[in-house]
Amino acid sequence: MGDFGIDDELVRRLAKLLEETGLNEIEYERDGERIRVNRGGGATVVGAPAVVHAAPVGVPAVAQPDGPPQGAVLSPMVGTAYLSSEPGGKPLVAVGDRVAQGQTLLIIEAMKVMNPIPAPHSGTVKQILAADGRPVEYGEVLLVID
Repeated sequence: MGDFGIDDELVRRLAKLLEETGLNEIEYERDGERIRVNRGGGATVVGAPAVVHAAPVGVPAVAQPDGPPQGAVLSPMVGTAYLSSEPGGKPLVAVGDRVAQGQTLLIIEAMKVMNPIPAPHSGTVKQILAADGRPVEYGEVLLVID
């Protein structure tokens, strides 16, 4: 990993760009070092070469031309989805469960960090589209709450 200081002004500009565009994550690379800023977890600095994409990756598999279904909870990051808090444990939610806003629905592991994904609003779980232990892409529909 390269040895460089974090440019606070760059982080602020990237965060402002997130607000202006409505994106959840943005990544910037220079000289093989990259910085990623996202709404869910702050900034991450990585020294490994990056794959640069012209647009956000991970168009949801269930997306229609009109966009994701009403009540869809989208993945805020690329990672591995876990439906329970421990291997072999009871799933955090099931279809038909009533959930409260802020309740943890599932966990996404990204860069060895476990990120709880909270319910954006209260409602009933109608569909669970993420599979336990399987990769998810940014913007992919994880589940639907009605």
